[in-house]
Formats: sequence, C-alpha cells, structure tokens
Amino acid sequence: MSSGKPTYDDIEGAFSSDEAFGVAKIATSGKNNEFIHIGDQKFHKVEFMQAFAGTLNPGIMAPPTHKFANPAPLGLSAFALTTFVLSMVNARAMGIHNPKVVVGLAFFYGGFIQLCAGMWEIAVENTFGGTALSSYGGFWMSYAAIQTDAFGIASSYDDETELANAIAFYLLGWTIFTAMITVCTMKSTVAFFGMFFLLTITFLLLTIGDFTRNENCTRAGGVLGVIVAFMAWYNAYAGIATHENSYLPIKPWPLTKSKK
Repeated sequence: MSSGKPTYDDIEGAFSSDEAFGVAKIATSGKNNEFIHIGDQKFHKVEFMQAFAGTLNPGIMAPPTHKFANPAPLGLSAFALTTFVLSMVNARAMGIHNPKVVVGLAFFYGGFIQLCAGMWEIAVENTFGGTALSSYGGFWMSYAAIQTDAFGIASSYDDETELANAIAFYLLGWTIFTAMITVCTMKSTVAFFGMFFLLTITFLLLTIGDFTRNENCTRAGGVLGVIVAFMAWYNAYAGIATHENSYLPIKPWPLTKSKK
C-alpha cells in the first residue's frame, strides 16, 4: 500500500489495469467517503485534487508552503545600530547629552524594522525570536515616543524627579523582561547568551542611574550598551555569513555541550 501522495504514474497505472475497472477494485471508505481504494492502494480525495488541480481549489486545497529567509539577522542589526547610538549618548561620548538623534532610528529601524523581523520570526514558527525581536521593537518605538514632544509624555511631568523615577520604573520593567529572556538562552551559544546577559546588566545600570540620578551609573550602562551592540552585530553576522558568500564565516561556540 502506498504511503505517499499519488503520482500521475500511480494513477495511470491503476486505471490502465483491466482489474482496476472492476467494481470490486474501486471503492470508497471513511465517514464522508473521503478515501478512495484503487486495487490495493488507498488515497485521500484531496490527494487527487492536488495531483490534478494543484492549488486552484480555493477553500478546498491548503495554501502552498512558503519558505522564508532567516529574519533574525535583520532584527539583530536593527537592534545593534539603535543600541549603539543611544549607548554612545548615555556614555557621554564627545560630550553629547541630548538623545534626540536616536529618535529616528528608534521609530523606524530599531522599532518598525525590528518589529517586522519579529513578526516574520513568528511566521517561521520561532516563538523565542518572535517574542524577543517584537518586544524590543516595541521598546524602541515607545522610547522614541517618550523623546518626541508631540506625544507630550515627558512634558506632562512638572517635576523632573518624578519623570526620572517614572522612566526608571519603565527601564526596570525591561530589565525584568530581559532577565527572563536571558534564562531562555542558556542552551544557545556564548555570544547569544552573553548579549542578553550584558543587556540585562545594561538595563539595570540605566534603571539605577535614573532612580539615583547618578550619572556614573548611566555612563556605565552606556559603555556596556556599546558592547552589547557589537555583540548583536556579531550574532547578526553569524546568521548572514556563509561559506557561499564569505571567506570569514563564524563558527558558533555552544554554551553547553549537548547530551547525545
């Protein structure tokens, strides 16, 4: 009995036999007669529809399977660049204090593009990738909204201390979320786990910096954020570079040895 889908040769061979045209050799079964028996072979009616009509039966035939590229490098690249720029500002590099330069990146690259990458991760059935990338895409867009005067978020606070504490709680929430995500990377690679682990520490330092108004904590978080950005680029490159397109592919370093 055939276990696969019928080919044209199977169908032609079944019907070319004189025995096949006997009533006893062609029968149906199933609750709704969904199975067709031809000789000693059993087929589903849908298989015949697919063999002869392909996907030209909307509502009857399942849609074709779509193959997607790996969206993770795109999401990681968007996260890396946006994190790099904001972290340089937090580190007070070149004396810069105003973070408004990151707003465009946070809305469109770190935000929208990373959100799209997260949705595509869900499409390829990667729950972790979809959750992480979509969430950080939302983080960047929400951060951009706080920094944008038109939203009126920052201006709604008359007391700067109250605003700083509110942002600290905002960052504390992301610290907790990132710590949770980090636990889910403990069976991945050194670079992938290290990126999320350091990102957790980065959020924690920024949270403490806003709660205490300690600029040194904020600057330390900025320096660590720059390292996180380069680690994100490293992970993105690992997902892009192959032996077919690069002389320098990256060999992953597993964090733990898998048990056989």
